[in-house]
Amino acid sequence: MKQITNTLLMIRPVAFRMNEQTAVNNYFQEDLDIKNAEINAKAQKEFDAFVEKLAAVGVHVIVENDDLLMDTPDSIFPNNWVSFHENGVVALYPMFAENRRRERREEIMDRLEAEGFYIEGYMDYSSAEEENVFLEGTGSVLMDRVNRKAYCALSPRADEDLFIEFCEDFEYDPVVFNAYQTVDGKRLPIYHTNVMMCLAEEFCVICLDTIDDASERKNVIRQLKETKKEIISITEKQMYHFAGNMLQVQGKENKYLVMSKAAHDSLSPEQISKIEQYCPILSSDLETIETCGGGSARCMMAEVFLPKAD
Repeated sequence: MKQITNTLLMIRPVAFRMNEQTAVNNYFQEDLDIKNAEINAKAQKEFDAFVEKLAAVGVHVIVENDDLLMDTPDSIFPNNWVSFHENGVVALYPMFAENRRRERREEIMDRLEAEGFYIEGYMDYSSAEEENVFLEGTGSVLMDRVNRKAYCALSPRADEDLFIEFCEDFEYDPVVFNAYQTVDGKRLPIYHTNVMMCLAEEFCVICLDTIDDASERKNVIRQLKETKKEIISITEKQMYHFAGNMLQVQGKENKYLVMSKAAHDSLSPEQISKIEQYCPILSSDLETIETCGGGSARCMMAEVFLPKAD
């Protein structure tokens, strides 16, 4: 089992804008006072520069274009509707926003097969949408693939029962907790686990301040320590700059911790040196995508762990 991969699926946006359907519980989103066409053009520029940086260090990026007819403003965040596993199984997830359900496109699977990957079968949880039950992929579920633990912060987009079912199907031990952020003076659930936590091979970047319940916080720390991961804590303020939304990837010669420029800029020299003991940092400016999309670098990368076809 591998924790990190050198292959990513990324979706180039064609109709990116602030998604009004996700803004109801994604408190990271803000509206920009410019036209949608301009927002999309800026997002494309950020996307292309990001892909170029990843490719330059030897990460294999499979770029699929979004379909304009689908009108899917969040398609740039494919990690929420799909995950790819070493046993050849593709998991498909139920999405909270109706306009995000159209992101699950068969031609993306055809593209992966054309790239030489083998798909054994599908584990499709998307019918849970009919019951208004959601679990948004690796946004909601953080997998420690090597140690077979999965972490999930519950929210309107991460249902506990469905998470437990996922863990049974894929043989993970579930670690369930609640994580909150302060919005207008109230503590409200953080929409996705992967904005407050990042699991790398040897360490974990996490905003422990969001786990208000002391016993839940203790349990998360215990689970991480059991797997010998160094805990690198970030503050809630850093989390708002997407310092939790990072992903470790394998390049040609090194592994890298990938994040946005805003996340990198928010880190202290001490946090940076802790991370750099394990791997270099690769960052890219994603300001438009972060502002309108309420997601950052991690959300843009769907990791491909599928086996190669013979």
